[in-house]
Amino acid sequence: MSDSTSGTSAKVARKTTTKSATEVVLLSGGNPQIAKGYGEAPVQAYIAAMPGWKSDLGHRLDEIIVRTVPGVRKAVKWNSPFYGAGAADPERGGWFLSFRCFTKYVKVTFFRGASLRPLPPGESKHKEVRYLDIREDDRFDEAQFADWVKQASQLPGERM
Repeated sequence: MSDSTSGTSAKVARKTTTKSATEVVLLSGGNPQIAKGYGEAPVQAYIAAMPGWKSDLGHRLDEIIVRTVPGVRKAVKWNSPFYGAGAADPERGGWFLSFRCFTKYVKVTFFRGASLRPLPPGESKHKEVRYLDIREDDRFDEAQFADWVKQASQLPGERM
């Protein structure tokens, strides 16, 4: 008599070769799709999922932000890491900075960037927002970025 369960198990095993729950989907432009979450873990998951050179840049941005703003709050919302300062409720947040991946660059958003000096170079249709686009071969001025982060963290945060 044959063991019918072993044949069934093999068939089931072959049929269940679906994506792992830990695989991250990259959206248009290579932006990682990460579930909304608060704290270190979702932000690190986002950074780890950034494609190619962008992941190294994401780690560097995060390191500079953490070093510059002790006690910084972190979250992933709308498939982007967000950073906040102060004791604001993380559900409503007072966020000063976010970034996300595009095909050829990483866009850093300063929510109150119009108040920073010197101004970050990228304009926005929103009068308070300024951007910094960083491409793979760009010279990244870490000292200037850290100065903008420090200034931005001391301004009233954006509630989202």
